[in-house]
Amino acid sequence: MAKVLLEMNSITKTFPGVKALDNVNLKVEEGEIHALVGENGAGKSTLMNVLSGIYPYGTYEGDIIYDGEVCEFHNIKDSEKKGIVIIHQELALIPYMTIGENMFLGNEQGSKWCIDWNRTYAEADKYLAMVGLSDSSKTLVKDIGTGKQQLVEIAKALAKNAKLLILDEPTSSLNETDSRALLDLMKKLQREEGMTMIIISHKLNEVSYVADKITVVRDGSTIETMDSKNQEISEARIIKGMVGREITDRFPKRHDIKLGDVMMEVKNWTVYHPEFSERKVCDDVSINVRAGEVVGIYGLMGAGRTELAMSIFGRSYGIGISGELMLRGEPVTLKSPKQAIEAGLAYVTEDRKGNGLVLSNSILRNTTLANLGGVSKGTFIDKDKEYEVAQEYVEKLKTKTPSVEQLVGNLSGGNQQKVLLAKWMFANPDILILDEPTRGIDVGAKYEIYCIINDLAKAGKSVVMISSELPEVIGMSDRIYIMNQAKIVGEMKASEATQENIMACIVGVSGESSADGVGSEA
Repeated sequence: MAKVLLEMNSITKTFPGVKALDNVNLKVEEGEIHALVGENGAGKSTLMNVLSGIYPYGTYEGDIIYDGEVCEFHNIKDSEKKGIVIIHQELALIPYMTIGENMFLGNEQGSKWCIDWNRTYAEADKYLAMVGLSDSSKTLVKDIGTGKQQLVEIAKALAKNAKLLILDEPTSSLNETDSRALLDLMKKLQREEGMTMIIISHKLNEVSYVADKITVVRDGSTIETMDSKNQEISEARIIKGMVGREITDRFPKRHDIKLGDVMMEVKNWTVYHPEFSERKVCDDVSINVRAGEVVGIYGLMGAGRTELAMSIFGRSYGIGISGELMLRGEPVTLKSPKQAIEAGLAYVTEDRKGNGLVLSNSILRNTTLANLGGVSKGTFIDKDKEYEVAQEYVEKLKTKTPSVEQLVGNLSGGNQQKVLLAKWMFANPDILILDEPTRGIDVGAKYEIYCIINDLAKAGKSVVMISSELPEVIGMSDRIYIMNQAKIVGEMKASEATQENIMACIVGVSGESSADGVGSEA
């Protein structure tokens, strides 16, 4: 029997008005990959923040026993000294510093008075090789992609002599290829280095692929721990444990679909990178969306999907933009997000924390932010009306919160996403561009957001949905555009689409269903 490296016994953590953890227990054996799954707000990240000292000893009840010793971590440095290193979902790298500088920031190599840069970069290159990254440690972080940045974070953890590595949603920003490479690296570190790992993930196929054991947390309590060695664990069983019910269909069906006129059409749209002015991020792109239609846009990381969306939304990204934008059959020029909103467009950003929400403000303030005129009398905000609107959307979207006065930064990812949707729904747009609307949220919250998208389409709204998850694009769209290297390389009805056909478009191979003649009549 393997040695138990970590025990967390009867952990209880309370925030004002919310019991985030209620008598949670977790046991992790040395050398295993242990998955922690649950809905947003179930308490997974909170539990790991307790373990790593982000929530210091004394702010919670219960015991942490690590390597046979009862531990009292007062900060993250205390846990790192024991070899417990956490990698958060939002990567903590500084873009304009080198990989090596980032890896040893706060852990500088050399004497008290002088950094030994030769040693720094030599050590950094050693750990980069361990994670399979061939880039020089003198490369600036801004010049490598998200997948490689995730590998840098793991190399950084290894440089701290990690014995227990905690990865919080490590693949949420990665495409399928990079995600699989990261999971394979985890298996390699387990096999060759004896590394013990805890992974938090909402991608159940990845959990099933990589984890030896799976602990399900629901509503702040431990539900069960499953051992993949002793039993076959289906995704349906994990989902039932997470949400307390079976979800037989991941994507809710739409009935009586009625498509109206073309609401938005983009013709020959070309956009250049704002810093590298010779580089096209959108190259002669043409798309359209009808009233009541959900149009999916799929492509690998860097294909140009977000750049397309942001450039349409009031030219909020890019330079040298050319092409034609038509709304409701009329050509328009939208020079700012304000003009885009006034024209009936909404853009739900993929970066809800950085660009979508004001985390230090309440649900109430965030909900009305894009349409202050809707809660104002003259130049003054009607606070009663604002409260009424916020409460209405909390109820409509089933946002879990004790009050509309709750700070958005204190909500789980899924509930933050609902507030972001509420903000744009209250702006009452005709056309919504949703960029990765379910990134980093659990299967139960995803289903609720899918229902919201379907309701919007049923109400006659036009929805453009960008997603990195192929099953989601196929399951939710009426029609799909495929982007690769800044171009539209395919278009097909979702009813005719398969993962193989879509990937064939990307790699330039003819699939069973081509783009010819499909879409404009969909």
